[in-house]
Amino acid sequence: MIQLKRVYDKPQSSDGARFLVDRLWPRGLRKTDVHMEGWLKEAGPSTPLRKWFAHDPDKWTEFQRRYFAELEERQEAWKPIVQAMKRGPVTLLYSSHDEEHNNAAALKRFLEKKPARRKIASASDGAGGD
Repeated sequence: MIQLKRVYDKPQSSDGARFLVDRLWPRGLRKTDVHMEGWLKEAGPSTPLRKWFAHDPDKWTEFQRRYFAELEERQEAWKPIVQAMKRGPVTLLYSSHDEEHNNAAALKRFLEKKPARRKIASASDGAGGD
């Protein structure tokens, strides 16, 4: 199960493993303020894509298409999320004010859309198959 939460919101015990998935560190927070398992900045969209999108809902569909292509090329970036999902709930943290049109929402969709992605990540961890 993958949940989404703004990084500014208080952590809950139900959050499970928490990962910040923004490329830039959130404004106004110190790293010690954020309770998380890791900052996966490489799982965020590239700087050119992030700047092109600029949180414009009219670009959302194309943003997702481009971002998913980037994610396919950077499996190591999101592999810790897949590994954590095997242990329990995962919460993707983001700083955007827009709760629907942000990279964490797109990343959640990417990870949940095709179960084959989980197999790819687990096969690349060297553990072999089940």
